Amino acid sequence: MKHPDGYPAGNPVSPEPLHALVEPGQAVNAAQKRPAGQNPATPAGTAPATSAFDDSTPLARELADINRRRRALAAQQLPLPPAPRVFTVANQKGGVGKTTTTVNLAAALARGGARVLVIDLDPQGNASTALGVDHRSETPSVYDVVINDAPVASVLQKSPEFDALYCVPATIHLAGAEIELVSLVAREQRLRTSLDRFLAETSEPFHYVFIDCPPSLGLLTINAFVAAREVLIPIQCEYYALEGLSQLLNNIKLIERHLNPVLSVSTILLTMYDGRTNLANQVAEDVRNHFPKEVLKTVIPRSVRISEAPSYGQSVISYDPSSPGSLSYLEAAAEISRRGAPA
Repeated sequence: MKHPDGYPAGNPVSPEPLHALVEPGQAVNAAQKRPAGQNPATPAGTAPATSAFDDSTPLARELADINRRRRALAAQQLPLPPAPRVFTVANQKGGVGKTTTTVNLAAALARGGARVLVIDLDPQGNASTALGVDHRSETPSVYDVVINDAPVASVLQKSPEFDALYCVPATIHLAGAEIELVSLVAREQRLRTSLDRFLAETSEPFHYVFIDCPPSLGLLTINAFVAAREVLIPIQCEYYALEGLSQLLNNIKLIERHLNPVLSVSTILLTMYDGRTNLANQVAEDVRNHFPKEVLKTVIPRSVRISEAPSYGQSVISYDPSSPGSLSYLEAAAEISRRGAPA
């Protein structure tokens, strides 16, 4: 797969050396005008530079920071949980990076050695697309699990990205599942029943399960909350970021009280962060003040690479491993694994 500009996906393009940007005629003329014996990089009357790389520029500092973060990530070993941690990734507000966060955290943890399962419970199927799995209409999917009681193992697919990354895909049939669930017995607990049975019976245990649900509070989302133990909420660092959050938290408390007493909001991740703006910094500060224990230290920056990756059927972790967005998701995954499950 190639980028629109012709370069292979996943390989950042190195800029051409400066001398390649000079016209041949210009290079010859410059050489003719230079006094004999003078270094072409050293103007007359000045001492030769000790280094061609100026580490005082913003770009140099950014590159140095990226290298430091890469070395730190390479040196650490992610701890694996003793029992599967099941997350529902939710936010009733759309466009906050919910599916992107699901896919990239799952890929980051799989890259770190964990066995990870993503359950795509959103009828749009964007998580299935990003993980590169088949989700055409005739494909066995999560619809068969929640409506027809199919075993999770019968619809499971391995993502081509990592050997330890799996997906239960969503198909177009899931769009009508809300109506079909209304008349079914134990309609709020169908996903939990199937998932618990699968996790108990599988020969190779999974360490993490991420459920990507639609940005609305219907029966599919309720099934996701009932099946999970933890809720991860992505919040964009933009205006209206906290809009609807109180309603989401109230709904989670209702589900905790009546359907799933072990459910808790364990993690909040700030996304689409642009440190150059006062607004992003103010939103981040407000969220941290309201949820000091839940908010991760890591923030996910705005990134073209993160936006491009799904169109190539990849997470940003494999699409561009050295990009700031990839490093941020790797750091967030490491932070989640070190925190451990809530008591």
